[in-house]
Amino acid sequence: MKNLYNIVILLSFAGLWLTSYLSGSIEIILGFVLIFSFGIIHGSNDLLLINSMSNSKNKYSITSVFLIYILTVLATVITFYFFPSWALALFIIFSAFHFGEQHWEHHNLKFKKGLVSLYYLIYGMLILHSLFLLNLYDVIEVVKAITGYSVEKRVFEYCFYVTIICFVLLSLFFSIKSAYFRVKLLTELFYLIIFVIIFKVSTLIWGFTIYFIFWHSIPSLFEQIKFIYGDFNKNTVLKYSAKAFPFWLFSVIGIGIMYFIFKDLTMFYAIFFSFIAAVTFPHSIVINLMFLTKKNKDN
Repeated sequence: MKNLYNIVILLSFAGLWLTSYLSGSIEIILGFVLIFSFGIIHGSNDLLLINSMSNSKNKYSITSVFLIYILTVLATVITFYFFPSWALALFIIFSAFHFGEQHWEHHNLKFKKGLVSLYYLIYGMLILHSLFLLNLYDVIEVVKAITGYSVEKRVFEYCFYVTIICFVLLSLFFSIKSAYFRVKLLTELFYLIIFVIIFKVSTLIWGFTIYFIFWHSIPSLFEQIKFIYGDFNKNTVLKYSAKAFPFWLFSVIGIGIMYFIFKDLTMFYAIFFSFIAAVTFPHSIVINLMFLTKKNKDN
């Protein structure tokens, strides 16, 4: 995993280097291209993961897969339509925990499960609130487009302050209890500095893209492929991609239709993040189960 993160750091700085040559509109287009490729693919094989975790030999048919996927998307869209504020809040919470779990799970922290889960959530919240605070006006517009409410700047600032206080306190507690954590924390603080630099100099979409693709999706793909096939190589990557392709194609077609219906950029942002939420809710649960299954096998 260390070698993988070294590559991720290089990719991140390459992404920053591109910002000096690309306009904001080109950054947005490239960001969507990456999200619709690696980002969507990394969350497209949830049912394959479920089959890998199950002792049953029964496999889902393509029809069942698409039916479940469509129902999940529709349920999320309906929730965003009738209860947008609650849906957005849940999306942020689920995403934060999912990001934190993916980033920290390989460290195998030796603390009570509840504290570790809380740390995952706080770490993910710190990432998201840093992104929000450093792209504040764009985020306010997107939130308004989704919920109809204009959230004041100080709300995001207070959320960030509370999150960073919780992160510092829990990190100090873990550091006191574990020498291993103290060593790893120094590296993670370095990563956080990289994230802040990325979010500061990039647009909202490009900053989100660099983190979501390089720091989340690629490590997640690595973990998923190793879990399903037992190894990460060219053949297993091709097998995984072939299984994910129908979901990816359906997702791209769906978001393409939404783009032509909602050509207003702010409205498209709202629909886009709603669509990402439709994938995130079930995906975060499946990945959590994958890590639990992996941990039980290791024990």
